[in-house]
Amino acid sequence: MWADEQHRQPGSAASDAPRRRATIHDVAKLAGVSRQTVSRAVNDKGEIDPATKERVLEAARMLDYRPSRFARGLVRKGTVTAGLVIPDLRNPFFPEVAAGVLEAAEERGWQVVVCDTRTDGVKEREALGVLSHQVDAVVGYFKNDDEVLARHLGGMPLVLLERGPQQTRFAAVGIDAAAGLEQGVAHLVRAGHRRIGMLDGDRLEVPGPRREAFLAETRRHGLPVDDSWIVRSSGHSVEGGEAAMERLLDARPEMTAVFGFNDLIAVGAMRAARRRGRRVPEDLAVLGFDGLSLGALVEPALTTLHLDKRRLGRLAVEQVARLRAGEEPLTGVDAWVAPELVVRASA
Repeated sequence: MWADEQHRQPGSAASDAPRRRATIHDVAKLAGVSRQTVSRAVNDKGEIDPATKERVLEAARMLDYRPSRFARGLVRKGTVTAGLVIPDLRNPFFPEVAAGVLEAAEERGWQVVVCDTRTDGVKEREALGVLSHQVDAVVGYFKNDDEVLARHLGGMPLVLLERGPQQTRFAAVGIDAAAGLEQGVAHLVRAGHRRIGMLDGDRLEVPGPRREAFLAETRRHGLPVDDSWIVRSSGHSVEGGEAAMERLLDARPEMTAVFGFNDLIAVGAMRAARRRGRRVPEDLAVLGFDGLSLGALVEPALTTLHLDKRRLGRLAVEQVARLRAGEEPLTGVDAWVAPELVVRASA
């Protein structure tokens, strides 16, 4: 349920353009020795001249060289530690994804370190800087684009969540929004709706996958719907959905159905609709996306495009395992999670 924001975030020049992480090759060149000698020195092996060892260690200190745990794991077995970067642990979607990561990691005997970036691009880069010296690989949600992430990774393996395999050069696990919206819009059309709005939670300046899929499906059904039927929510929250729904009802009072970017926004839409005297679903049908547990608890129960969120997390761990084994990451349908329509009382 995360928006794949590709634009650069404001921040200091130091944050946006960090110094390249030093490698064993850099240390070897500065100290005038081989890579094997650097390895012996930093791993405190005995078979090295003390003066040479001190020269190597001084070069490592000057370059702020820290051996990658992942690189060490390739040559000797030990506990694997993965970093999990989550944008907002208060959102009930992400703990379910995290549960999938933790379950799959535990089955492999791995440890997981969790970071909450609070949807902040600067905090993402700070988290990567810390994790790059503590973990063997990183899984997570990131607003920053590939180039920025690469500069902060220092060569560490990365698996991106909810960024499709064709949308990044890194390994990824995507959500097939198009397959979900095909089901959702068809359901609304079968119920007789032709004036369908959308509450978008994507923070991209350009249309994100859910908006693109929504517009593609409404066009396919010949509906008189365009960008003017879409209002952006200020956040992935019930409150954000309420405020956005108020604006959309003002702009399009003839609307008979609405699709929410996620379930929280959709619940907010229902609250705002009732406050405006619209009955759900008699006067206004509401469709969500994500399939959160709370959707079954609200009144009326929310019709939604349900995602297997634990599978999303488990697939990410599978991608890490493949990278560690030197295998190609999963691509195509194997690296996507498709939503399934769950019909309840709201639409």
